[in-house]
Amino acid sequence: ASAMVKYAREPENPAKSCKAKGSDLRVHFKNTREAAQSIKGLPLNKARTFLEDVIAHKRVIPFLRFCGGVGRTAQAKVVRKGMKTAPTARWPKKSAEFLLGLLRNAESNAEVKGLETDNLIISHIQVNQAQHQRRRTYRAHGRINPFMSCPCHIELFLSEKEEPVAKPEAEPKKLSKKRAARARLTNGATA
Repeated sequence: ASAMVKYAREPENPAKSCKAKGSDLRVHFKNTREAAQSIKGLPLNKARTFLEDVIAHKRVIPFLRFCGGVGRTAQAKVVRKGMKTAPTARWPKKSAEFLLGLLRNAESNAEVKGLETDNLIISHIQVNQAQHQRRRTYRAHGRINPFMSCPCHIELFLSEKEEPVAKPEAEPKKLSKKRAARARLTNGATA
């Protein structure tokens, strides 16, 4: 089966997953990468409310990798459980809006596929750098410098959360005679 659009990888269970992708989006790569990392693994509803809170400046996105010159904020101390934290944080509004749009697109893809939208989690999200777009800026003494934008490609998978399966109780491990004797000696000999 030849796919129309190439993704970095395929979902583990394609029947229970849906995909969405945006190419050459005119939004900063570094900000979008940090925002994407902060919603990875979240349920769809929680990710949506988180990004809406970021736009409203109620929640913050910690900047972990691209954090040079990024200011610190007290909001960065209050992050969700399991998420890495850093004092450097921002509220990248445009990145959050683009991610919200992509989540909306993925959700409608899920509805078309007949998936349960309440059980969807973001199983994969990836942000890649796209080709720079060139402009020029005019400097002193008649010089010209490049004035580039740093767009990005975003792709994500939504997958239905799988119900945990109870592990069957294993039979006790068969010990050799030597091991059994050693175990008896350490357990029984308390003198």
